[in-house]
Amino acid sequence: MLAQELIRIKRDGGDLPPEEIAGFVKGLTDGSVSEAQVAAMAMAVFFCGLKRDETVALTLAMRDSGTVLRWPELDRPVTDKHSTGGVGDNVSLMLAPIVAACGGAVPMISGRALGHTGGTLDKMDSIPGYITQPSEALFRKVTKDIGCAIIGQTADLAPADKRFYAIRDVTATVESVPLITASILSKKLAAGLQSLVMDVKAGNGAFMANLDDARVLAHSLVAVANGAGLKTTALITDMNEPLASAAGNGLEVRNAIAFLTGSATDERLKLVTLSLAAEMLVSCGLAADVAEGFGKADAVLNNGKAAETFGKMIAALGGPKDLIENAPKYIAPAPLVRDVLAQKTGYVEAVDTRAIGVAVLDLGGGRRKTDDVIDHRVGFDQLKPVGTKIQTGDTIGRVHAAGEAALNAAARALQNAYRLGQTQPEPRSAIIERL
Repeated sequence: MLAQELIRIKRDGGDLPPEEIAGFVKGLTDGSVSEAQVAAMAMAVFFCGLKRDETVALTLAMRDSGTVLRWPELDRPVTDKHSTGGVGDNVSLMLAPIVAACGGAVPMISGRALGHTGGTLDKMDSIPGYITQPSEALFRKVTKDIGCAIIGQTADLAPADKRFYAIRDVTATVESVPLITASILSKKLAAGLQSLVMDVKAGNGAFMANLDDARVLAHSLVAVANGAGLKTTALITDMNEPLASAAGNGLEVRNAIAFLTGSATDERLKLVTLSLAAEMLVSCGLAADVAEGFGKADAVLNNGKAAETFGKMIAALGGPKDLIENAPKYIAPAPLVRDVLAQKTGYVEAVDTRAIGVAVLDLGGGRRKTDDVIDHRVGFDQLKPVGTKIQTGDTIGRVHAAGEAALNAAARALQNAYRLGQTQPEPRSAIIERL
């Protein structure tokens, strides 16, 4: 069928047959479908949607547009998680080694920063020598020997998605739930996973700020993934404040190392990390239920096996062999560090989490253009969580900056992001619900 006929059918609200969707994706990959036709299809789907079976067909076709990994050499169950993105969300850095230390294999193919949210690969790039784009042979070796490897998407993994996303990005169609679903899952299916856990963020620091929107996306991801043969569950987690007490690439790596070694722990971050680990262990058959999975994850965190696994992964992918023991030596501090002080007494009532993410970007810790160079040193740490009692002059966070003007602007942004009140807010769990 002609591409324009498929566009017409979807424009008018019709259903697309799986074989025609596959043909469209083939044209998307080999260039026989024009950029204008891809944009028109994206807009038709944006307004008319896709049914579950159509989204499954699109996901599978995009998965099959490039290399699909298989893991016959592994004697461990292959599992992973995906987050829809947040501020201070460094969960992947702890989660992969925790699950690997429990006996799972986690070939984690991650992304870079998107808008105001941080990217796992940008965090890993702050570690000197670490290879985020290894050969497939090295990726396989590290996953087999260590149990986990955090790397970036290769050019031959779901290439149809790469082209489709680039066109959606410039045609205001990124927010389509079926297209988000197919984009995320095509890459995860191409990674050869046996199970997947989704971390869908909701709140003022998430792309899905509205909880109902987050639920729609979570339901779509779970239904389509399972429809495509990938065993998947999801947690909806709160992003109305930064998850870690740090935001910024190198600072989040140092925060993750402190977490893994037990020298400092953010309680909300710990709950989300161990809850996702528990889901992964259950989904891949290494725990009978969530309670057992949570206990196993907590045990390898407490006995040092997770930190040891993280250190081995870093060294195997080119990073320092003693990063765990000497993180400050390798994760360079910013030239300027300043406390941001509260102007009045009260409780931290709310945090504009998106504003903190944007402030990190303004410091140079993110990209406004694809060719921007990230400064991995900058950002915030010692961020106070919601509910904290603050006295006038207390520190609400620290700015790490490369220059005085940027530091002053970031300090103002952080003060404006914090709202203090006279009544302590009710505690809010970082885990909203499970699907």
